[in-house]
Amino acid sequence: MSAETLSVPASPSVPFINVIDPEFRFDSPDVARAQAENWYAETPLGVLVLRHAEAQELVRDGRLTHNGTGFMEQNGITDGPVYDWFVNGLVNQDGDTHRRMRSLVSRAFTPRMLENLRPLIRETSERLANEIEAAGACDFFEAFADALPLAVMTQLLGVPAEDFPRFSKWSSEIGLVFSLALGGDIPGRVETAVVGLYDYVESLMADKAAHPTDDLISALVTAQRADGTVSHEELRNLVVTMVFAAHDTTRLQLANALFTFSEHPDQWALLGERPELAGQAVEEVMRWRPSSNAVYRYAAEDIEFRGRTFPEGTMFMIGVQAVQRDPLAYPGGEAFDITAERKTPVMQFGGGPHYCLGAPLARMEITEALPALARRLGAPTVTGAVTWRPAIGITGPNELRLRFG
Repeated sequence: MSAETLSVPASPSVPFINVIDPEFRFDSPDVARAQAENWYAETPLGVLVLRHAEAQELVRDGRLTHNGTGFMEQNGITDGPVYDWFVNGLVNQDGDTHRRMRSLVSRAFTPRMLENLRPLIRETSERLANEIEAAGACDFFEAFADALPLAVMTQLLGVPAEDFPRFSKWSSEIGLVFSLALGGDIPGRVETAVVGLYDYVESLMADKAAHPTDDLISALVTAQRADGTVSHEELRNLVVTMVFAAHDTTRLQLANALFTFSEHPDQWALLGERPELAGQAVEEVMRWRPSSNAVYRYAAEDIEFRGRTFPEGTMFMIGVQAVQRDPLAYPGGEAFDITAERKTPVMQFGGGPHYCLGAPLARMEITEALPALARRLGAPTVTGAVTWRPAIGITGPNELRLRFG
């Protein structure tokens, strides 16, 4: 299944970038040149937004919607389990439906609940870092990047640790939905992940209904049964998305961080010496190499923007990594520097009413993880081949073997 072409009429003053080339990366020289030339580039899929100011406006523009149906149809999918999950998911809802579904999670996903997780996150980070220190080298996903989110999921969501082997492959592959345009085996892998997670979550929700405990899924199941604000199907869809988001985006951001520090050992040493830089280091890592690398919107009508008319149905892809290296928004942003006090926030969590509910938890996990590792370990060195997930979606290394100095 390949994506259908949907773009604005060609213009000689607008660069073209082939984002569905398997070798495409947002940190390539071609993207930097295109960004210097214009605020956007044309692609086989639509408009690729390259500058921060325009990206900030567009993610908040009421003339644009998420249009999950359009995204699926553009990728040749008109029905089936992937279509049903994606089109009906929280991230693809707008207006009253989005507010209704989001409010259910917001009532349970409180700042107090999050803060109660900090001791667990800190203790787990330190324990895992001690184990890596003793070993000297590791498969970073196995030793840390998977293990930390799993511990958080066990306490926050009530997902039993013994279930991790059952669902971990599904939760790490369902995010490839945002890379469907690359075709190949990706659509099949996403469908397998959706079907597997749906079956798993159905049994998990039934267990929480029968034996509720002090966790988020139990709270959501109880709230859904009490007030009927959302249907059973909507809640199951929501829990599938939460299991995926709590695992995959965090594991990949941790891996992206360690890969980045392997390229900048001086910055790693600085973090080990000055743990008070942890907050800035997290923001800089997410700016430099985000795990959520594209934010999508569709024109719900013909729109005028920056002196051009974009027809109804045009896809706008916010190229997050490119946008977060825009020198107009991040002076000196061409360098990775954890001491830099950036005034412009990162965009990988989206914006407006759809700002990611899990952003505070992701920041908390990485803020505790990085100094725990840097205090104990010398700079990481990559010891094996690294291949990468597609750039236009949830991205990061497929494998990451490290040795620490």
